Amino acid sequence: MNEAHWSATRNILCVRLDNLGDVLMTTPAMRALKESIPGRRITLLGARAGVHAASFIPEVDEVIEYQAPWMKSTEPRSASVDDEMIRTLRTKGFDGAVIFTVYSQSPLPAALLCHLAEIPLRLAHCHENPYHLLTDWVPDPEPQTQVRHEVRRQLDLVAAIECQTVDERLSFRPHTHDLAWARRQLAAEGIGEQRWVLLHPGASAPSRRYPPELWARAADEIAIRLNVPVVFSGSSEEIFLVNSIRRGMRTKSHSLAGELNLGQLGALISLAPLLLCGNTGPAHMAAAVGTPVVNLYALTNPQHTPWRVPQRVLFHDVPCRFCYKSVCPEGHHDCLRLVSPNTVAAAALALLSEGECEQEILGCGERLYPFDSIS
Repeated sequence: MNEAHWSATRNILCVRLDNLGDVLMTTPAMRALKESIPGRRITLLGARAGVHAASFIPEVDEVIEYQAPWMKSTEPRSASVDDEMIRTLRTKGFDGAVIFTVYSQSPLPAALLCHLAEIPLRLAHCHENPYHLLTDWVPDPEPQTQVRHEVRRQLDLVAAIECQTVDERLSFRPHTHDLAWARRQLAAEGIGEQRWVLLHPGASAPSRRYPPELWARAADEIAIRLNVPVVFSGSSEEIFLVNSIRRGMRTKSHSLAGELNLGQLGALISLAPLLLCGNTGPAHMAAAVGTPVVNLYALTNPQHTPWRVPQRVLFHDVPCRFCYKSVCPEGHHDCLRLVSPNTVAAAALALLSEGECEQEILGCGERLYPFDSIS
């Protein structure tokens, strides 16, 4: 390790090229980098979904958007785009780059990009010997010997260069105008000071979506048993999903789907007494603003549960757990489909009624070893 060299760095590039939730789970590590050296500046190199969150993350000073060709969501394009990015990074005068990846990703393409941009210090987890692509290599123990929560993984990475923080919460700070907008919308829906719940049914991967007909039954159970209004959120692409759930309900509900930008969604989540959702970005937004979460957690991977927020994580254990697939490879969706709506409603009732402040995972089958081992 080059701790002595890192202690002199003031202009750090943080590379996090995947989705909103991944960026939010990296914010404690970015805070550790920023707090460890007074005056240190943090620039986030990220994909479109990630950089849109940066204006709500106080630790980030600047963003550079980059659709990396080695990431699965990137469209084909000319290599000239990558040449231009190398030139851009070179002009910024970064004196260090920290490359954040999940354990199934290789840091080496990003390390090569930073090497070609002449960034002198480059830190990452890596399974294989990176030779000169990384100046600071942290051998990756995952998943062979352990599985950590994604937040802990990235905090451990920056701790290797003596960067730590006492505040390990996620970071997302809604803007005042977005909070005012959310309050107006709720008032327009007739929701005042009473309790209510927010339901965000969508997720980018089909394998992570609780079935709409089960959401409808769960929402009815919650509305009746808790005597609370249910408000739906979602993107414009999720309006059809939200409407299909609402049509299947017997009780009245409210929808702001298609009306929310990222800041407004974050504000709405921060005002909600409770969020129900799958393992998707809004779960991590809720963790950042302290809103309790009932998380319908598809067992595609183990390390992305809500971080340090009152929660119930619901799943049904299946032999095919941790498939890492965007579409259920078995076609049955049993890790979610076999979670009953009554269980969802009971979890919501527990969180709203008990006011608990500890994390708890409720499995509808066996407790899973990776969850037990995650720190």
